[in-house]
Amino acid sequence: MNPKKLKQLKKRVKKVQQAAKTVPYIRELEGYRELFDDFPAIKYLINNALESDRLLKNGLLPQPLPSLLLPDNIQDTIFQRVNEQYPQGDPRGDALWNRYNDALPKLDRALRNFRDHLEDTYGMWSYVNAPFAKALSDYLAGRPVLEIMAGNGYISKGLRNNNPQQKIYTTDSQDWVTENETGRHPVTQIERLDALSAIKKYGNQVDFVIMSWAPDKQETDWEVLQLLRQTYPMVHFLVIGERDGATDSKKFWQEAQLSQDEALQRVNQYLHSFDLIDEQIYLVK
Repeated sequence: MNPKKLKQLKKRVKKVQQAAKTVPYIRELEGYRELFDDFPAIKYLINNALESDRLLKNGLLPQPLPSLLLPDNIQDTIFQRVNEQYPQGDPRGDALWNRYNDALPKLDRALRNFRDHLEDTYGMWSYVNAPFAKALSDYLAGRPVLEIMAGNGYISKGLRNNNPQQKIYTTDSQDWVTENETGRHPVTQIERLDALSAIKKYGNQVDFVIMSWAPDKQETDWEVLQLLRQTYPMVHFLVIGERDGATDSKKFWQEAQLSQDEALQRVNQYLHSFDLIDEQIYLVK
């Protein structure tokens, strides 16, 4: 098989694997919800994840999520519950306990992988929830905005939902379309422009540039910051990501001057983490 056909075959296999991974994930959560029906703390976490998925599937922004981590004492709670149902030594109780105990680490892993599910299924990287979009819209106060690296456009969609009259330019290079779901399922109109070209085209027409979850293996974010500093110093630069973590280049975080005034801190309240990634919104100079 020639290299070109081999590459095409690998892409098809990857797509099949992604589909196989995505579809069972929700069914898996639904199965755990049924299994742990007697434990409200577990059902609460699962129901929140399932509701977020349902809203996204219907083209709506989700609500904020609680921390998707099982309570530290959950094994003790389950053990106590089993003992209330069956006396010690009863084989039925032992079987039930083993079933719960075997499922717990798998459930824990599934909840921790919810962000992966969002990325793989919807191309959603930053968790853009509806209250966050409303708070960000209020912060921007209708001033014109350019979103770069918009992916599927969840931020712009949220802003347009809250202020249909606001001028918003939504752009993305769409370089990732062949590799993952980013750009494949746009939720709003997106212009195909890379970040630097978009700024050069719209920099003189906007008050804000928004960049969310820039790749950590490139330095395009640093090039963006230099361009804004040198050519468009009056434009406010808002960045959403995890400082020195999962997003953006090391060079960017080293050179960026970050601030969060009181108004921006109010916006950030709605971007609280539901997993181990601490994404926040910053004003960058």
